[in-house]
Amino acid sequence: MQSFEKIEPLIETIYDAAIDPALWPDALASIAGYVGGVAAALLSKDTVQGGACAHFHFGLDPEYSRRYEELYWQFDPAANLSRFDVDEIVSVANLMPYGEFVAGRFFREWAKPQGWVDSANALLEKSSAGCTYLAVIRGKANGVVDDEARRRLATLVPHVRRAAAIGKVAELRQAEASTFMDVLDGLSAGLFLLNPAGRIVHANEAARDILATGEVLWSVGGRLVATDGQVNQALRDMLVACERGDATIGTKGIALPIVACDGEHYVAHALPLASRGRRDNDAATVAIFVRKATLIAPPSSEIIGRTFKLTPTEMRVLLAIVEVGGVPEVAEAFGVADTTIKTHLGRLYEKTGLGRQADLVKLVAGFSTPLLN
Repeated sequence: MQSFEKIEPLIETIYDAAIDPALWPDALASIAGYVGGVAAALLSKDTVQGGACAHFHFGLDPEYSRRYEELYWQFDPAANLSRFDVDEIVSVANLMPYGEFVAGRFFREWAKPQGWVDSANALLEKSSAGCTYLAVIRGKANGVVDDEARRRLATLVPHVRRAAAIGKVAELRQAEASTFMDVLDGLSAGLFLLNPAGRIVHANEAARDILATGEVLWSVGGRLVATDGQVNQALRDMLVACERGDATIGTKGIALPIVACDGEHYVAHALPLASRGRRDNDAATVAIFVRKATLIAPPSSEIIGRTFKLTPTEMRVLLAIVEVGGVPEVAEAFGVADTTIKTHLGRLYEKTGLGRQADLVKLVAGFSTPLLN
């Protein structure tokens, strides 16, 4: 066994491995040296479907490790480890008579060829589905697990258990973050997450495409900027309103029509993410959804029509108001008089209970799904 004047550096190594899993082999090497082992591993066993896996290890021959996971885990006495308590130190003698172990297939075909005579095991967690445990392997030079080895391992096990739990949470959060980013990249609308200063915290794939064209929005010094001066000021006003948490915005956001340099129409929809008074200036507080306007009816149009009992013509006018602009622009696009569009617009106000074109834009945005088809 290695003599450690202070055990704190070893414990720090264990917690470092919780943050950076690549450090687990080094931590296990230190654990093995401290306990008096030739190898160590963090393993899990599946009691439902069967099988075992050495997630991190030190001192294991790759070929023997493969054989263990494919076959010999079935004969390992540690298969009965789950009947013991978490943190309890368990050797082969606690699992079965040692003479029976030496005569068995696991020792003769797998442990003995490697010069291994015993193992000190400690459950880190267990459930009806399986268990996770730490194993420190003893060689001929150190002999079977003794009281000193048990004492030393018992000192470290609580730290290993906590570190493994921290690592699991970190891994879960990374997976959740990766999944969340995949979902954002699956949006058909460009999504910009902005901090209070208007700096881009995250832009999904569609948003990056918008920035690449430079026809609608730019990134200047990391800040989101509109190509049109008036639109840019309106965008800044939207961000200020969202940051203040104006009652008129609530959780529904506000919409802003944008005309690109090439004359194409876009709609930006701002949604507050943080409550008023949040002080983290680097965190995203506003989400800006940007999509290109089109006269093609979105899948949500049928739902809107049924909800407000709109005629096909009224539905077309509603979408045109959202995607083309005001009454003159819509009348020109449809080839009719302004009065005709105004008549349909009045019916839309009556059926929806709204009174402004901007409210109609927000209505349609609220029904629309930004997911890619």
